[in-house]
Amino acid sequence: MRRFLRLVRFLLVSLLVTVVACAALFWYFLYTPDPALPVLNGLVTRESIEVGGLKRTYRSYVPKGLKPGAPLVMVMHGSGQNGAQIGMETGYGFERLADRHGFAVVYPDAYTFDWNDCSKLGDYSVNGVAVDDAGFLSALADKLAGEMDLDRRRVFAAGVSSGGFMALRLALEAPSRFRAVAAVSASVPAPENFKCRPAAGSASVMFMNGTKDPLVPFDGGEVSLLGLFYKTGHVRSSRDSAQYVADLNHIAGAPAPLAEGGRVRRSLWRNGGNAEVELVVIEGGGHGMPQPYWRRPRLVGPSPMAPNGPELIWDFFQRQRP
Repeated sequence: MRRFLRLVRFLLVSLLVTVVACAALFWYFLYTPDPALPVLNGLVTRESIEVGGLKRTYRSYVPKGLKPGAPLVMVMHGSGQNGAQIGMETGYGFERLADRHGFAVVYPDAYTFDWNDCSKLGDYSVNGVAVDDAGFLSALADKLAGEMDLDRRRVFAAGVSSGGFMALRLALEAPSRFRAVAAVSASVPAPENFKCRPAAGSASVMFMNGTKDPLVPFDGGEVSLLGLFYKTGHVRSSRDSAQYVADLNHIAGAPAPLAEGGRVRRSLWRNGGNAEVELVVIEGGGHGMPQPYWRRPRLVGPSPMAPNGPELIWDFFQRQRP
């Protein structure tokens, strides 16, 4: 009987230690408190649109007194997330900027786990049919531009991780609708993993990648989590991705360095044409958009609080002329 009680006690203690250890690991690698909600003057709405036989949802933020002809900024979330989460994870940075600079923000929701970007691998099919995310996002941009009387020549898209890969697809295949895009923690898929059909020239593109990203390798290679999970094929390096878009737009010559500071290195490809390419390198940065309002989980690598990613992206967008 005593032996049995000792065994039970041992098992209970072992179970308790395991639970405590798992909780500690969760707290250390995954937990991070939500950012404080800023004081905003506009209105958040949640709506839907039917595209390709599917009901697609989105939420939008419109500042108070938005003027006709204002720009539209579309922000796409990462894999397995939704629009509300990317708004939180960017520290509500785009809403803050919208209040100051007068533009509308929309956060679309993916229908499946991943956006259907230019990568051949990913979870973006329903009943064996690939979801037309490019069609959805283009239709959404047209819908909002019509409803809010926005400037159709100044529609921009930004995304993080899978959302960044989707932003690249819009830049390559729908440059007539999207004037510029920003791809954060994303690169151009390697040739064997590339399925898009680029137009003659792309929209202007900003890449913003961290050198210590544990999912999307800065120097190119296989996209994966810890080398074991979420494998979505190979990508080019960040530098090669920027060069690919520059070549597509016939931008000759080496990139010019821009003002740098702290952990940030910036390079710009531009030759006086309608498109330009900027590469923002976050030295020691992990996976996600840097900003001063929210620290990302340790699982996705180092989380520098600078630079202010949304501000850099908006500066890039607003200098693009129709």
